[in-house]
Amino acid sequence: MASAFARAAAAVDTGQPLQDVARAFVAEMSREQRLWCLDGDAPTWDGLKFLYQDGYHQAPFIGARVEELGLPGVAFADGPRGAVVGNATAFPVSMARGATWDPELEERVGDAIGRELRAVGANLTGAVCVNVLRHPAWGRAQETYGEDPFHVGELGAAFTRGLQRHVMACVKHFVCNSMENARFSVDIEVDDVALHEVYLPHFKRIIDEGVASVMSAYNSVNGEWCGESRALLTDVLRDEWGFEGFVISDWIFGLRDAARSLHGGLDIEMPYRMVRAQHLAAALERGDASWADVDRSVERVVATLLRFRHLLGPVGETRDEVLGNPSHRALAREVAGRSVVLLRNEAVGDLPALPFGPEVQRLAVVGRLAAAVNLGDGGSSDVWDLDCHSVLDGLESLADVVHDDGSDVARAAAVAASADAVVVVVGYTADDEGEYIGETDPSLGQLLPQGDEPDVADAYQAWLSELPSSEKPARLRGRARGFSTGGDRLSLRLSAADVELIRAVAAANARTVVAIQAGSAVVMSEWVDAVPAVVQSWYGGGRGGG
Repeated sequence: MASAFARAAAAVDTGQPLQDVARAFVAEMSREQRLWCLDGDAPTWDGLKFLYQDGYHQAPFIGARVEELGLPGVAFADGPRGAVVGNATAFPVSMARGATWDPELEERVGDAIGRELRAVGANLTGAVCVNVLRHPAWGRAQETYGEDPFHVGELGAAFTRGLQRHVMACVKHFVCNSMENARFSVDIEVDDVALHEVYLPHFKRIIDEGVASVMSAYNSVNGEWCGESRALLTDVLRDEWGFEGFVISDWIFGLRDAARSLHGGLDIEMPYRMVRAQHLAAALERGDASWADVDRSVERVVATLLRFRHLLGPVGETRDEVLGNPSHRALAREVAGRSVVLLRNEAVGDLPALPFGPEVQRLAVVGRLAAAVNLGDGGSSDVWDLDCHSVLDGLESLADVVHDDGSDVARAAAVAASADAVVVVVGYTADDEGEYIGETDPSLGQLLPQGDEPDVADAYQAWLSELPSSEKPARLRGRARGFSTGGDRLSLRLSAADVELIRAVAAANARTVVAIQAGSAVVMSEWVDAVPAVVQSWYGGGRGGG
């Protein structure tokens, strides 16, 4: 016999209004089933333990799944630069892709990432990160496309189009999220003009593109937490813009008050049974929350699942067929090449420093990052690609290459002097910038439950036991489990060691090219005049050196 959700999908297929079908579906649900749809399905403490054990890369996060009704719920996996579950293709970071100024190319990237996400069992992704870059020191600058709302909106819309051929897309972080270290506590004070002209237009562009979901931000805006803000989640998102999808919270500490978040317009608390599981039932009994708001949120979730019902069936391709397949790796290389920005290219003798021609027979590649696979953030956007290439790997096919890691500046200068040209690779890593996973407001611990519900924990452990495994890349095996610390940059300049190396190498070889790996702009004023050529190569993904 067909499930209740299958019958609802069939009704929509025959032309019945989607909203009417969703409303009727929810009306037949028990109160317990409706409440279950308002948060993630995993127990908090067992879920956190799995997360610490690299669970972010092992399986999607499930929410609003009701098996007895056949309701598939959401299976969330991140993916700004590639599917984070499994050993997927690592694409250049979004900031690099923004530098291509090519929406058609970004749509192709979305299609590839969406296909890999679907293959690992995801049906929803938070890949579409479009917070405008307010300051280049933001640790997650690399996850967005730039500082202009139009540019960010067009690329985000293109990415969404590609993704939603395979999975539902979620645009984040709504709104005014532009710092890491204080993201759980900062209040953004912004007037209505700036909000609507600078911080909202790109979100509206992606809403108009038909994105399935929105993720609220951790921060507060004008004194109200984004995950509880009726002004943002209802007045702007739904009443002004007509958004018909559902809203999810950011992870773990995305809301503080169960009733306020529901009334505000947040539909699913992710990813665990946490604040709402502890407090919403009592709030409903007291009258602090209403069953009308419960039904409204569940209807939005069900209606969106019905709208994307064609993406919720069995996966037609296996992980081995899709993850890291040759066409996706070729696309990652194409994007990496297109993203590099030539910032300076002065003449050396009669020729510009770049491109290298047949006159460069011996090439020195120098710097601590030259032989490193440097993909960027080690937080929620990290990708476990097993086949990645460094700058040194890529350049070895062009000439007779000699490498020095730059740890001894005098030695590096001597190596540079022996070559026809030099590439110095400098910049940042996940230790310098990225999603912040460090010390935060200790009062947030009060949001956690005392323990897990035994039946929920048992079901979760049974589910974990059936998951396929993913191999942790060798480059990460020395890193502690979980995410890197990340955070906002401490400086916009290169390290003193990098600057000393650049100056020494440039003094030894006039044809010195500096390649910068970073998630956003770098101040170069103290050394740029010493070299003829500079390229911004960003975090170029698994094929960034290829």
